[in-house]
Amino acid sequence: MHTRPIRFFHRGRVVEVADAAPTRSVLDWLREDARCTGTKEGCNEGDCGACTVVIGTLAAPGDAQAVRGLSLQTVNACIQFLPTLDGKALFSVEDVKAIAPGEALHPTQQAMVECHGSQCGFCTPGFVMSMWSSYEQHRAAGTVPTRQALADELSGNLCRCTGYRPILDAGQRMFELPAATLDTAPVVQALRDMARPDSFHYAPGAGFHAPKTLDELACLREAKPDARLLAGSTDVGLWVNKQFRELGEIVYLGSVAELQRIEPLDAGGQGGLWIGAGASLESAWRALAQRWPALTDVWLRFASPPIRHAGTMGGNVANGSPIGDSAPVLMALDAQIELRRGARVRRLPLPEFYLDYMKNRLEAGEFVQAIVIPGLPARRQVRAYKISKRFDCDISALCAGLAIELDGDTVSAVRLAFGGLAAVVKRAAAAEAALIGQPWSQASVAAAQAALAEDFKPLSDMRASAAYRAQVAANLLQRFWLETRAKDPLPASATSVFAAMTHEEA
Repeated sequence: MHTRPIRFFHRGRVVEVADAAPTRSVLDWLREDARCTGTKEGCNEGDCGACTVVIGTLAAPGDAQAVRGLSLQTVNACIQFLPTLDGKALFSVEDVKAIAPGEALHPTQQAMVECHGSQCGFCTPGFVMSMWSSYEQHRAAGTVPTRQALADELSGNLCRCTGYRPILDAGQRMFELPAATLDTAPVVQALRDMARPDSFHYAPGAGFHAPKTLDELACLREAKPDARLLAGSTDVGLWVNKQFRELGEIVYLGSVAELQRIEPLDAGGQGGLWIGAGASLESAWRALAQRWPALTDVWLRFASPPIRHAGTMGGNVANGSPIGDSAPVLMALDAQIELRRGARVRRLPLPEFYLDYMKNRLEAGEFVQAIVIPGLPARRQVRAYKISKRFDCDISALCAGLAIELDGDTVSAVRLAFGGLAAVVKRAAAAEAALIGQPWSQASVAAAQAALAEDFKPLSDMRASAAYRAQVAANLLQRFWLETRAKDPLPASATSVFAAMTHEEA
């Protein structure tokens, strides 16, 4: 098996690294080896955004978000392993100043100065990188983001000094200043020159393997059933940083283009999708929200943009956390999980995949290949609700994926899936049974709320008490009914705290 160094583009040239451990973080390499100390270590778990950098890859044909041939994505450098940069471009805060002409500051930096967007300054480089990525993408598209869009794009960057208002002011101001955009031509050329058709194998330590094709991945996984599968590293990175775990041999999924595909299915009904297990959370959630706009809120509140850019929906589902936000929504959509071992492919309804806390039906040598959503009846109404202490960038205390089909005013089909109420994400079988064949009425909702006690015995922990979780689950059923009842359903604006605030301010 031929091995070679890690090669990536950084600070205007191609860098080769041959002796770093496979689990060395991009952050540590930047600060200790490249001496680019603008990128900061805050939480070291992908939460605070102080270490935000931008990864550049060759844009796919038809990519509407491409920046002159490049795809630019913010990620958390603290939980990204260095070998995952192979064949890519790395931009850190030191690069931003170099883009500005002469001695001038880049518009992103100048706006932060003018609007007093920095106080202690520790988080500022991370904010600048998120703002720079936004600046480049909107400039390329010829658009200017709204203040709320900027807030969404910066939701993965935390600041304890400013209260965010001056940072958002700077986000708007940077588009008013003289333009200074990235010359992507040399970057694109370097990435093309680095591109190789063969798979990447990196030798130090137990070894790092990055197959290029799905078939090669299947063979490698079957031959190495004990190797650690690595996708976005948004969970595995914490094992290394916080638990000091040795991962052993690593098989990286991020180079398998086939796993990153999201394709419509001609399966009858509305919205059938095949979501490759390597598709990013951002891409997967966008595809879901395009078909079911009511899922937009959970999409934007799922972790943060840097986490959604790196993490995968397949990894989130395979991880099986009882507070993962993907599984409840996917269960409401009747999703199946597609598993592969060698040449064999099998599908399971997603609720059947989970056995117990962090235990599933994966066999030795098997991996998640895709999430499959069948075509659904147009009459199915879908909602998703996320409850957490912090609105943005927080782990759920409770997440619900709810769906209903009505025949007139009678419930003909219903899916009530909850995360945070049990050892696994699961559907509320008793509550669903209380609704089937019944009128979709306040009385039926009350019966379903009472039945939730048969379905779940939630625990108390740092995020919520058992009583709180039980009460909120019942309350969400009430909200679901108010939004989907046949007569006088409430519009989204009636249940949005932000819409209510805007109305009061007006």
